[in-house]
Amino acid sequence: MSADLSGLPKTIWWDVDANDGIPGVYLIDQTRLPLQGDVLCCRTLEGVEIAIRSLALRGAPVLGVAAAMAVAVYSENECPATSTEEWLEAIDAACERIAAARPTAVNLSWGAEAALDFAHRKVSAGAGLAEAKSALVEFAKQMAVDDEVTNRTIGKNGAALLFPKSNVLTICNAGSLATAYFGTALGVVYEGYDRGKVDHVWVTETRPVNQGARLTTWELKTAGVSHALIIDSMAASVMARGWVDAVVVGADRICSNGDTANKIGTLSLAVLAKHFAIPFYVCAPESTIDRGLIDGSQIPIEQRDPRELAGFTASGVILPDDAATSSALDLLTAEGPRALKFKVGHEMTLERKGGAYSVDAWFATTPPGTEIYNPAFDVTPANLISSIITEKGVFSPGNLG
Repeated sequence: MSADLSGLPKTIWWDVDANDGIPGVYLIDQTRLPLQGDVLCCRTLEGVEIAIRSLALRGAPVLGVAAAMAVAVYSENECPATSTEEWLEAIDAACERIAAARPTAVNLSWGAEAALDFAHRKVSAGAGLAEAKSALVEFAKQMAVDDEVTNRTIGKNGAALLFPKSNVLTICNAGSLATAYFGTALGVVYEGYDRGKVDHVWVTETRPVNQGARLTTWELKTAGVSHALIIDSMAASVMARGWVDAVVVGADRICSNGDTANKIGTLSLAVLAKHFAIPFYVCAPESTIDRGLIDGSQIPIEQRDPRELAGFTASGVILPDDAATSSALDLLTAEGPRALKFKVGHEMTLERKGGAYSVDAWFATTPPGTEIYNPAFDVTPANLISSIITEKGVFSPGNLG
């Protein structure tokens, strides 16, 4: 039995609008999944930056691609430079801005730096402004192609470590949606499933944004891979019952000593895996390794909006089934999006979209004024990691090659 990935879309791509000829960065809006499949078109650097900050686009590998494409779309649509010297100065500033969109995933700055280095090398080789700008677009597009190749190699390297018919556990989403295509930790799952190495996947919900519940389950269901969703605090229980043969996770930054930053809750899984003698594998491209950091204490940890923990978001589409409902909704949205006020702090916005109406809401679940600590990531020490799997091979955390 093989995983059917034909239903998984590319996460990010470059395209030119057939109507107005303006290029843009197109991406799947992951805040809408799994119930809606919206595609965002970002024609500006700020557009890509907002998509990254809002988690419409997330996952370390794809952020590297996004950084390069953000710089390329800035170059094409916004940069006012009339000489290569002015262009390089503007590209430098654009790279610095996009690299700062989120602090923990090193791939973001890696992608920006790669684009900047390419631009300088192209100009140094004698390219004029038009040639350099066109080449930068092709460079960014090629990064997406290369990322898929990298992920498929990680999948092969990781699958080789698994025993036949393994039950694996994962956190967050290190799948196709976290990359240009295919995935890192889920890439190992897909390749392992094809080889008969993976029988079942345990998916932790990954509070507070629920990337496991929303995104990983959607991917696995689409691919036809057996899986079950569990709450984050259930991991110890399924491990204790002997139902987990390996843990596979992604990474946002790996230090030179093997310490690894990943989605909050990864450290807990590593501690549990050590206790129950279960292999714990980190799956990531070489670009996630930050050899300039000695250990995990140097990794900047992003603090997210307390509202992510203080409540939950919901979105949907209203399809009116009678004229009275349509008229009422038309009246509410006649002047654009309508924000509805709630007595207890909930929020809801209605917006007309074609013949339907979108709903975006946030519902509070905690008392007003509750103090909240909401880091997006934690750091797993190298001594809790069995192996780090990259496109270049399988390494012990203390010897990354």
